[in-house]
Amino acid sequence: MDSIAVVNFAPEKGSVEIREVSRPRIGEEDVLLEVANVGVCGSDLHQWTADHSWPVNYPVVLGHEFGGHIVEMGKRVGGWREGDRVVSETAAVIDTNSPLARQGLYNLDPSRKGFGYGVDGAMTRFVRVPARCLHRVPENLPFEQACLTEPCSVAYNAVIMNSKIKPGDRVLVIGPGTIGILCAAMARLCGAEVAIVGLESDKNRLRIAKQYGCDTIIGDATAWAVQQDGLGADSVIDAAGVSHTLKNALQWVRPKGHITKVGWGPTPLNFSLDPLVQKNVTLQGSFSHNWPIWEKVLHLLASGKLDVKPIIGGVWGLQDWHEAFEQMHSGKVVKSVLKPN
Repeated sequence: MDSIAVVNFAPEKGSVEIREVSRPRIGEEDVLLEVANVGVCGSDLHQWTADHSWPVNYPVVLGHEFGGHIVEMGKRVGGWREGDRVVSETAAVIDTNSPLARQGLYNLDPSRKGFGYGVDGAMTRFVRVPARCLHRVPENLPFEQACLTEPCSVAYNAVIMNSKIKPGDRVLVIGPGTIGILCAAMARLCGAEVAIVGLESDKNRLRIAKQYGCDTIIGDATAWAVQQDGLGADSVIDAAGVSHTLKNALQWVRPKGHITKVGWGPTPLNFSLDPLVQKNVTLQGSFSHNWPIWEKVLHLLASGKLDVKPIIGGVWGLQDWHEAFEQMHSGKVVKSVLKPN
């Protein structure tokens, strides 16, 4: 049975279109998911606009933020039943025997391939998923919110696992996209005072960020950073998809402060890192997530402590993928969600 899918078919800009794809065949340790909802990620947009910095196996079905129902199971899959409501992690291919995987850090396995660039993703009706990637979705959590477990897990890893935020800290987040706003929300859960900074074109998204109890800034965040004691923010989280924002982070962070970089930016920096040395600053990268983070995030979503409803700008059918992408790309909405069926 063929289904339609949103396919990135070549490295040139704009090489995304609707194509017919066959129903995937699953292996012994896989399940077949019927996709309920799939979020559009900034990385999907980067592949569409061809300004990404990771290898892509063309042609590939886009989409790695997804949930749905199990409709078929491999013969070695246990603990699940057809009809179960699940979301899937993104590490579609890993070396389970690598030293990192044995520590539970398979997200950092150099051989890792993810949905939507390494293997076919979920912007279609059916997707093949290794059973090890699955997490059960609480009954009270709708799929259009549950499918955002993935970006929430990115934010959890960046803020909770890879930053040093304490109650009362002043935290500055650069970039009011999905990840930036969710990082701000996570920092608020830590008891921090939070501001999020963007551009004039980010006004709509900054308005949504305010719903999470954040101060919002357009342009220069120096005044907010030094407001308390003149030294700068305790932590800066760089969630912008460009490289030069790291220069701003180094300017706004206090001596012996902490910068967590979670946004991708393939262009060279072209500035000195001397302030990193002079200010004795910790610079920390943060990538992806792993199993315990997903479990924590699903609990936060189901309990209502973390609410993703404000960032969801709309739900579109697969045929209307272009509008969903464009709405996000233009900054009119923070997060677009697709509904394949």
